Amino acid sequence: MLTTIEQLEALYGEPGERALRKEIPYVNEDYRAFIEAAPFVVLATSGPEGLDCSPRGDVPGFVRCVDERTLALPDRPGNNRLDSLRNIIVDPRLALLFVVPGVGETLRVNGRGRISDEPALLDSFAVDGKLPRTVLLIDVDAVYFHCSKAIVRSKLWDPARQIERTQLPSTGEILRRIMAAGDGEEFDAAAYDRDLPARVRATLY
Repeated sequence: MLTTIEQLEALYGEPGERALRKEIPYVNEDYRAFIEAAPFVVLATSGPEGLDCSPRGDVPGFVRCVDERTLALPDRPGNNRLDSLRNIIVDPRLALLFVVPGVGETLRVNGRGRISDEPALLDSFAVDGKLPRTVLLIDVDAVYFHCSKAIVRSKLWDPARQIERTQLPSTGEILRRIMAAGDGEEFDAAAYDRDLPARVRATLY
């Protein structure tokens, strides 16, 4: 069992020079291209209740590069748990992982978040007249690309590796079993699964 930083570094050795030099404290032209091409980003936060890692997705470019030190991420309708936003209120530190379909490299951003409900900012992110409830403004501390090894090993973009959704439990079945195991509440999984696609489409924005 490793219990010290010294043990860890002795086992792994020093990072390569390029692995360190690729990290910069601002969004340059190359890194901006990744952000503007990404339809998907994972948002990681930390707070009193623990850690949270939440997916965010929309059309490419939905995360706006306000300038080289600031990003803006609209908060679209979700489940109102607000795990990420609750964390940011008390601890602004956050991390982003941008993913571009078909591309091996990912882009990592570390920074600090501020939650805005300024009307003009919300309006600038409107889709079909529907505004986000808030916009997360991110003050950038570090940006760097992550090499493609994880994507290559996982074969994430290989169509032959995709599985049918029916090979996994449906969301309705997951909820039915959890509720039954908890307080024995009956839950209509079939109806939930049947209505889910329309419910998702109706609440995207």
